[in-house]
Amino acid sequence: MRAAVVTSFGGPEAVRVVDVEVPEPEAGQVRIEVAAAALNPVDAGIRAGVFGGTGGAVGLGWDVAGTVDAVGAGAGWSAGDQVVALAHGLAKPLGTHAEYVVVPADAVARAPRTVDAAHAAALPLNALTAAQALDLLAVPEGGSLLVTGAAGAVGGYAVQLAARRGVAVTALAREDDEELVRSFGAARFTDGEVRAGSVDAVLDAAVLGERALAWVRDGGAYTGLIPGAEPAGERGVRVAAVEVVADGVRLAELVRLVDEGVLTPRVADTYALADAVKAHARLAEGGVRGRLVLVP
Repeated sequence: MRAAVVTSFGGPEAVRVVDVEVPEPEAGQVRIEVAAAALNPVDAGIRAGVFGGTGGAVGLGWDVAGTVDAVGAGAGWSAGDQVVALAHGLAKPLGTHAEYVVVPADAVARAPRTVDAAHAAALPLNALTAAQALDLLAVPEGGSLLVTGAAGAVGGYAVQLAARRGVAVTALAREDDEELVRSFGAARFTDGEVRAGSVDAVLDAAVLGERALAWVRDGGAYTGLIPGAEPAGERGVRVAAVEVVADGVRLAELVRLVDEGVLTPRVADTYALADAVKAHARLAEGGVRGRLVLVP
């Protein structure tokens, strides 16, 4: 099969599409024939060596939508099942940017019925990250939350999930994204002016750090998206960073919310797997609204 990997770190040109053996599922695993796989900023970070490593062959891709085509003992899925999954890992030899991928059975959920494979592939990593970040913040119904980077993939899901919980969401995004983030359920919008100590919590999807921390009231909560990059706590503010974990049960709940119209997966463009370098180059340009998706 073909798979996108990096064997040395660098820019988009470091991505190589190579021929590799089709992986075989072991006990408790399933093999998915990939229909679509999103390209995320974490893939660009892996490609560039942000997360370290030797530069040996490393697979790319965390999200997958496709069809189960082989199962290991006790996996609990059947060939032909239409699924989505999160293939977690910063240094795995093969990721979802491939024609087939093997993942733990408990990382898998049935695919949404109401969107195509490309949109389904935009769900697992970003929606799970948003949901698990909101868990860390634990903002109660009626509380106030500021989401930075609210027009991005994680930020957009966070606005939708928090608004559904009855949280008063302020969305921080570019001025021309106001209509978009308000459609997600944001009660308020700002493009940068926030009063210090004015919200119960911040989900810092834009990685603003100390600037965003200052907006949290004394004793509130801050959660970032990059473990180790969060600011030091102050004024009794709980500070954390979400470290996303694969969770098929939670992913199934998020799929249900897609089918109910609560969550909106967004796709900016699709690329053939052979054009992975072009997709990475487009991501590097910035300003993408929705995910770029590779389609083997």
